Amino acid sequence: MHAIWTEMFTPGEPLVAKVIRTLIVYVFLLVGLRVAGKRELGQLNPFDLVVLLVLSNTLQNAIIGNDNSISGGLFGAAVLLGVNYIVVRFLFLHPKIDKLAEGDSVVLVLHGELLEDALKKQLVTRAELMSAARRQGIDSLSDIECARLEIGGALTFVLKHPSSDESWRKDATKRLERIEEMLAQRH
Repeated sequence: MHAIWTEMFTPGEPLVAKVIRTLIVYVFLLVGLRVAGKRELGQLNPFDLVVLLVLSNTLQNAIIGNDNSISGGLFGAAVLLGVNYIVVRFLFLHPKIDKLAEGDSVVLVLHGELLEDALKKQLVTRAELMSAARRQGIDSLSDIECARLEIGGALTFVLKHPSSDESWRKDATKRLERIEEMLAQRH
């Protein structure tokens, strides 16, 4: 029974090597995903998902090496989470560096007009943009004042005209104000 426990929990590689491996893979992924663009983060199509899944499986061995022990895997994961925590905290405290690392949001639609060059640069198709718009209840580009691809990869929309909920709320508020005025006049 002792051999099983030893095999499961004794790292097959020095822990310092795991730290160095994890740091190298982490930096590689940060740079790679930054170069790949915002689209990879928030607007995954099936091809992007396959790439990210294969990428994680490929780089797993780069982090833990020839170590299949539980402790080796947990240590590699802990180092990865720790490094990420430190980087995120550092970037939060240094907004200028964060902006350099993250980039800016990109306007894809302005005043109802599709900005084709911005779409091409961000590798977002018209169909993907319209699909995201329809998920938010928007049927036409002409209804959009501004659509942005945000830093994290999400698409956000600002409508030219208020939504039906906003219109209903505004109308209800006006009616309540009139009722209050009428009641105030009676007293």
